[in-house]
Amino acid sequence: MTQPQANQAQAELWNNQAGQNWVEQNAMLDRLLAPFEQPLVEAVQGARDVLDVGCGAGATTFAVARSLGGQGRCTGLDLSVPLVELARRRAVEMGADNTDFVVADAQLHAFQPARFDAVISRFGVMFFDDPVAAFANLRRAALDDARLAMIAWRGMAANPFMTAAERAAAPLLPEAPPRDPNAPGQFAFADPDRVAGILSAAGWRDVDLAPLDLACVVPAQDLEIYATRMGPVSLVLPSLEPDRRHVVIAAVRRGFEPFVSDGVARFTAACWMIKARNSD
Repeated sequence: MTQPQANQAQAELWNNQAGQNWVEQNAMLDRLLAPFEQPLVEAVQGARDVLDVGCGAGATTFAVARSLGGQGRCTGLDLSVPLVELARRRAVEMGADNTDFVVADAQLHAFQPARFDAVISRFGVMFFDDPVAAFANLRRAALDDARLAMIAWRGMAANPFMTAAERAAAPLLPEAPPRDPNAPGQFAFADPDRVAGILSAAGWRDVDLAPLDLACVVPAQDLEIYATRMGPVSLVLPSLEPDRRHVVIAAVRRGFEPFVSDGVARFTAACWMIKARNSD
């Protein structure tokens, strides 16, 4: 990548271990995150040229493209080369001719000005070093009166399933740093006032954040893979000695037990549906 250096930590993460983990577990993740597709599809009804920010392997890009039919197009953008390569392979396999996929950083990418009539994201916008600059750049890529529709996590306390692994492992990993709630990361958009301030400073108008709570399920047989290949704990495990690694994994397994019944882990994903418009 030849772009200026920004969001470098995220680029390194998603072009190495985290990106490869998501590629390998993409089928499981698509099943887990499927409930989030329809709210975004509904939010962009009537659009014709949609940008999907942080598209990953393309699930939301494909869902929106299907809803647009032959009259519309959806472009997925992500800074992870492995994930975009997978999305492109899937597009060919699916015959999704009204999709495009771009490897780029949304904070820095030189978009065609005033092109998109809708911008969406499913958990892809909480990772910018400079979120105001990122959303200002996205606004420049949007037509006047274009819609912005994004899903982001609410706070850690509202999402105990999403933090179960790290809470269970914390006593065994004292060297792991605590999360900074305002740093780029999963819960960086938990504070609605902060999010509204970011979008307003970037020039978006009519900002609205509404709670979005969706029921999700993970087969119990997938839980250990999920816990050890996704999230903060997965990034620490490879560096541990085998005996210590086994102890941590056992603790993580116990941490998920309260969510499991009848062979399935069930939880509520507590999120924000964030909407705004590009209007001077």
